[in-house]
Amino acid sequence: MRTNDTPPTFAPGPTPNSVRAPDGTVSTIPEGWVLVPPGDAGLTRRIRAAGESWSVAEKRGRKVFSRGVWAPAATVDAVKVELEAERSTESYARRKKADAGRREKAQTEYVEEFWIAVRTFLRFSAPHAELADRLARAVADHATPVGSGTVARTKRIPVEQRAEAAVIAWMRHQTTAYDSMSIARVKGKRREVRRMLARRSQELLDRYRKGEAIPENCPLRKALGAFPQSGAA
Repeated sequence: MRTNDTPPTFAPGPTPNSVRAPDGTVSTIPEGWVLVPPGDAGLTRRIRAAGESWSVAEKRGRKVFSRGVWAPAATVDAVKVELEAERSTESYARRKKADAGRREKAQTEYVEEFWIAVRTFLRFSAPHAELADRLARAVADHATPVGSGTVARTKRIPVEQRAEAAVIAWMRHQTTAYDSMSIARVKGKRREVRRMLARRSQELLDRYRKGEAIPENCPLRKALGAFPQSGAA
């Protein structure tokens, strides 16, 4: 199989020891190769840089999930020994600790930035300010964890748009019957239902923005009742 500077990513083949190329060609895994599962980015990078390897990923819906990388067992073993030696040093431990500190700081700052963006999007009137704080915190706590896969983690759209999308998604699951709906398996139907529920959520949010009197059985009030009250960030 031809290789180049940017080797293709394969899909799983019809059998455990095969892969499918982007053009549909199915190839059997060479003898003596092993599959290194995803999860250790440093190991994967070293293996790819060490010689020929086949990266495997599987697309499910709009998401792509890594299934690991195939490479010669000898290459994998050599890279693991080299990497283990590096990771056992004190300098590596210090660097990892520093990296973790930077990531934690960046995450804390982003959670706060996102909370502010959500609070700004809500714009509830003064009588509903406390509820806005609680809603913003509930949405931020749900949407911002690293690896959550939510819209809040994407960098493709501005944080203001991420905040709006996260609020609407949270309300769809927490204030509507979306999760228990029986939706016809017709192309575009689920998207249509989501748009309809989004309009309802926006209409409810507008009532809070206008300062209208909201009944106690409001689905948003009821949903937030399950979340602990928190002070302003």
